[in-house]
Amino acid sequence: MILLRHCQSQFNLHYSRTGRDPGIVDPSLTEEGLRQAERAAARICAEGAPPIRRLLVSPFRRTLQTAAPIAARLGLRAQIVPMARERFAFSCDVGSPPALLAQDWPALDFSALPERWWYVDGRDDAAVGMLESEDSVSRRAQSFVDWILDQGGHGHTLLVSHWGFLLALCGRSLENGEAVSFDPTRDRSGF
Repeated sequence: MILLRHCQSQFNLHYSRTGRDPGIVDPSLTEEGLRQAERAAARICAEGAPPIRRLLVSPFRRTLQTAAPIAARLGLRAQIVPMARERFAFSCDVGSPPALLAQDWPALDFSALPERWWYVDGRDDAAVGMLESEDSVSRRAQSFVDWILDQGGHGHTLLVSHWGFLLALCGRSLENGEAVSFDPTRDRSGF
């Protein structure tokens, strides 16, 4: 399967300049991020590239926007996978309610998402500043691997996700818009 980190978001842009959380909840891609998404789609969908038949996407805006040009080129409908969400550490890791996401992406199915699908540490009052542990993200990555192996067809699957989750999954720090191959039957270095 292929793992793709979302492209540059408004949060990434501001955080990389200042090193401070800019307080942007569920940020969109920047103009550069949208260009990165188009370039990623061209690479992933290029002639001779492994065929993608299944597109899995975290429910954050930045991943949905990154996946959109890929879905359009391949004629695929993205499948929303909340367990592939980012590690909860910053304001950008607070998501949008499913009804709001459905307004912006009406062709996608958000009906299985609870109202608060992002990390809540078992409570309903989660707020920015409550860090999700590395162990929690590693368990989620292991659950994802178990799920994807049960599903089958991972060889033709693309996952669009986030830095922290992908680090837990494959043990590599990916840049915005970077894609890597991942074999869930063997590559378990992140656990």
